[in-house]
Amino acid sequence: MPTTDPYRWFVYLEIALAVITFVALCFIVAPYGRHGRGGWGPTVPARVGWLVMEAPASLLFLVFFLLSGHRFELVPLVFLGLWQLHYIQRAFVYPFLMRGGGRMPVTVMGMAILFNTLNTWVNARWISEYGSYAVSWLTDPRFVIGVVVFLGGFVLNLSSDRILRRLRGRGSGGYKIPQGGGYRFVSSPNYLGEIIEWTGWAIATWSLAGLAFALYTIGNLAPRAMSNHRWYQETFDDYPESRKALIPYLV
Repeated sequence: MPTTDPYRWFVYLEIALAVITFVALCFIVAPYGRHGRGGWGPTVPARVGWLVMEAPASLLFLVFFLLSGHRFELVPLVFLGLWQLHYIQRAFVYPFLMRGGGRMPVTVMGMAILFNTLNTWVNARWISEYGSYAVSWLTDPRFVIGVVVFLGGFVLNLSSDRILRRLRGRGSGGYKIPQGGGYRFVSSPNYLGEIIEWTGWAIATWSLAGLAFALYTIGNLAPRAMSNHRWYQETFDDYPESRKALIPYLV
């Protein structure tokens, strides 16, 4: 990492935000989805909120990437593909698969946009400017393991979201206990999948920027998984006792 460039301080900022977010969400439940409630100001349809807050992570990453020095090298292009695999799905596919008429506070959407802009710049700059990856990196065990972990998390995230959508058929409302897939073990396998994804990214890029994103993902999603687990237990008397919140058999 450059030692004289302000870049490193933005990486440190993201790590600090991971800690702050984790502590805050241990006391404040994020007000959207099943936890939606008033008192957070104006709202927008959840589909609009997801599209607007996630799109910068895809579009800005591409802009920052193309403006950098290693943009036409093979390994950075592979990293670009992995990043876009997640965020094109999250920004331009997932919102249009959503069912129900939920809403999202504009404040939540705005904070997500700010974080995505920071995180996108930090990671795009690393893989296409400050990082140095020879073609041989494609056979390095760190890259291979990281990509396998990333893709495994991606599949878990998508399959878990699909199970949730199928619980709410078109025209039906209310919440039900999800079954099958990762839900056999934890209450939020979709969150676990995303944590696994970005842990894989941190391994594959072998960078402090990737680690910062992985830490933020944990800080952001682990408390939410705990809140979801408590909600399920309080809402359903027959909720499986053996099911954990986030980590199978442990937490």
